[in-house]
Amino acid sequence: MPSEEKDLLKESLTGYKEKIVPITKTKLTWDKDLIFVGTTEQGYEIEFDAHAQWGCKPTEALLLSLAGCMGIDMVMFLQKMRVQLTSFKMELVGERNPTPPQYFKSIEIVMYIGGKNLNAQKVDRAVSLSHDKYCSVYNSLRKDLEIKVRYVLEESK
Repeated sequence: MPSEEKDLLKESLTGYKEKIVPITKTKLTWDKDLIFVGTTEQGYEIEFDAHAQWGCKPTEALLLSLAGCMGIDMVMFLQKMRVQLTSFKMELVGERNPTPPQYFKSIEIVMYIGGKNLNAQKVDRAVSLSHDKYCSVYNSLRKDLEIKVRYVLEESK
């Protein structure tokens, strides 16, 4: 990566990553049956339901958290690499251990990235930065978890 791009990345991460508070607080309140309401410090809520009738399953929320963390990193990195994004979507499929604890054994991520100035090197670098250094959700998961990332680049005219 050219030194100019490294400087841009470092500059953009300085503000965003320095704002992270080392202590994160949430609360979970039982509603009824196997339904719970999670609340963040800022007051955002997410409903969890073991049967996925009134909210998402906790394992789905984990996949979405991974996608959200990586997605924020990817968009920020690619924009700093002068990619003009027009679209970004991620699809995740997780394979879980069949017996308790039913942790994720593997996760496949497919990213659909549209824009100008796209190339595989930039995307590979952004994925690497997210995985190796910046995505706190990814780095909080089991070390034996296999994650495969594929992407489809859609160059805009």
